[in-house]
Order: sequence, then structure tokens, then C-alpha cells
Amino acid sequence: MKEIWYLECVNLFKIICPHQYKDYKKEHVLLQYKKQEYIYFDNETSSTVYLINSGKIKLGYYTEDGKEIIKSILSKGEVFGEKAFLGEEKRNEFAKVLDNNTIVCPIKVETLQDMMKNNTSFALSFYKLISFRIKKLERRLEILLFKDVRKRTIEFIEELKEEYGKKLLTGDILIKHPYSQKDIACLIGSSRPSLNIILNNLQNEGLLSFTGKEIILKKGKVLDS
Repeated sequence: MKEIWYLECVNLFKIICPHQYKDYKKEHVLLQYKKQEYIYFDNETSSTVYLINSGKIKLGYYTEDGKEIIKSILSKGEVFGEKAFLGEEKRNEFAKVLDNNTIVCPIKVETLQDMMKNNTSFALSFYKLISFRIKKLERRLEILLFKDVRKRTIEFIEELKEEYGKKLLTGDILIKHPYSQKDIACLIGSSRPSLNIILNNLQNEGLLSFTGKEIILKKGKVLDS
């Protein structure tokens, strides 16, 4: 079920983007950003929802001592800033660009509300996506609070398998994902060296192999936490 819903998310741009609707196309523009640019900051007025057309966006906040806490890293087809639609007045996070030539579709809350009134399919897809995001964040918080780094790594790989996994003819499962090791380390609350050690251990145990943004889970092997 999650694999099917992920595919729906990737293609959600075709459903949600105002460019797809005649009544909104003329007044709508896509925004392009460079790596390290901020789309919005913590405590800014919250009045726009964003849909990612290409690239990656990091959501997070800073603690009082200046430490950066990563909440999520999103890619093509995913929505962020949706709490504006749910009544948020001020942002409680920042949104920062991770890739050059990242393109996002900004949708004003008023426009979104108007579109939802006139399109049941649009409204259903949007509410499904918000529900999916909330469940995903809840699951990640649970992992961070109650599991050690090895368990968090394995849980994250299992999550990647559900979203990006594809079974090969050999019986292995290929996971082509959008995250760097630095991204994954941030998301599981670890350091990059610690993550690399764990991945190497899992590889030495014959459970998987990895390179760049690809992980191969070996046929018949179960990741042991």
C-alpha cells in the first residue's frame, strides 16, 4: 500500500499544481532556487503551501544554542508548508534548499481552498498527502526516541524499501533513493561516520550492499537489529 501511495505522491504535481487548471494558470508562477537558499524561516507569516517539482528541501529548526534539528528531507512530488492551510499563522520551522535548480510550486492558501471547493479529486489527494506526512513524521519520532543508532538505521532502510524498493530478477531488492549519507545521518539523529560504520557492518554481514544513493538488500536476508 505504501509503495502505491508513494507513486501517487510522485505524480501529485499533475493533480495539485495550479498550472494544470485553466482558471489559475495565467496568474501562477513556479519558483527556482539555488542550493542553500531559504524558502522561508522560522516565525515568518504562514500563508503559502509549496509543492516540489524538482530538487530537495530540508525542513527543520534551530535550538536555543544554535543546533540545527532536521525534521524531514523532501523531494519531487511532496508538499511542505501545509500547516498554513491548517490554520498556522507563523512558521515553526525553516525550509532550506539542498539541490541547485530546485523548483517549487507556491500555492496561496486562498487559492488552495478555492481549488479544493471545485475539485473533489484534488481535495482527496491533498488530505491523503497530509495524512501520509503526519504518519511518517510520527514514525520517525518514535524511532529517534526509542531505538539505538543501528536500529534507527535499519528502520530507515526498511522505510526506504517501502517507498523506493524494486525487486530484481535475482530476488534482491534495489533501493534507489534521493538521500546522501549526510541526509540520512541527519534524519536518524546520527553522525555520518557512525552511519557509515553501521552500513559497512551490515554489508560485511552479507545483508546488503550500498553505493552512492543505491542500496541492494540481499535475497532471503533479514536485516537484524
